Amino acid sequence: MVRPCSCPASDKLARDAKDKEHAMSQIRNTAIADIGKSSFQVVGHDARGAIVLRQKWSRGQVEVRLANIPPCLIGVGAHHLSRKLASLGHDARLMPAKYVRPYSKGQKNDFNDAEAIAEAVQRPTMKFVVTKTAEQLDLQALHRVREPLVSQRTGIINHFRAFMLERGIAVRQGIGFLRTELPTILATRTDALSPRMLRVIEELAGDWRRLDQVSIAYPARSKPWPSRSGMSRPMAVPGIGPIISSAMVAAIGTGDVFSKGRDFGAWLGLVPPQISTGDRTILGKILRRGNRYQRALSEKGPTTSPAPLDVSAISRS
Repeated sequence: MVRPCSCPASDKLARDAKDKEHAMSQIRNTAIADIGKSSFQVVGHDARGAIVLRQKWSRGQVEVRLANIPPCLIGVGAHHLSRKLASLGHDARLMPAKYVRPYSKGQKNDFNDAEAIAEAVQRPTMKFVVTKTAEQLDLQALHRVREPLVSQRTGIINHFRAFMLERGIAVRQGIGFLRTELPTILATRTDALSPRMLRVIEELAGDWRRLDQVSIAYPARSKPWPSRSGMSRPMAVPGIGPIISSAMVAAIGTGDVFSKGRDFGAWLGLVPPQISTGDRTILGKILRRGNRYQRALSEKGPTTSPAPLDVSAISRS
């Protein structure tokens, strides 16, 4: 009769595996993941709020391990992971980082961050972020690409103004005025601009034309989506075009998170700061916090396709 060998190392591995399995079965209220590029720091709580799981998982392990535990509350930091865990039956929630920071204890590391998320996600008064759909993220990506293009165009326009102002040529403020007056200036004031400066302006004008075409083309790519993404509803409001509506849908979706229009205004930052004490109510200027990009689009109003920049007067010099 051959008896199995009782090796201390094998016994320890068996005990560790059993402890991990027992810890996973105890998770009832929350399992929290702090996201990294190739690994996840996970902290699991039981029904009493005690930590029963504290591990580091790879990306491939997250879905497999969480699929084998009962549905629980999960705090995550990415929209794609939130959608994936919701499909497994879990209650996945996202939170702004500034609301999680007060729950962080000790020094800054991934495990402490995951523990802070675990504490914050259980608060009944915590404000959560609505999980974005794939279409919302696509719209958001279009606007993220468009934003630096518009900034580059603004820089080129500032170059135009600075170069001409140094030579005694002043143009009224506004991109439309510069677009209209530039061909006339180049045709009638060539004595103030040297041939070398004309070549510089020609190169800048080419960049301006290209950025005009690209910055307008990016939001236009969202035109086939209004019926599916909800862009038709904000576009029905006077003064809102495809650029503003697509940015709005990318940020808030259908807007169900707001109970009334005033909440949307507060989210945009169109409310005064309040510093009140006792019976004194002190209100300041408009706070201007929140989604800065969306507020900037709303202040500018609808964007139309600009007339093409004509600098044919340069070619005759």
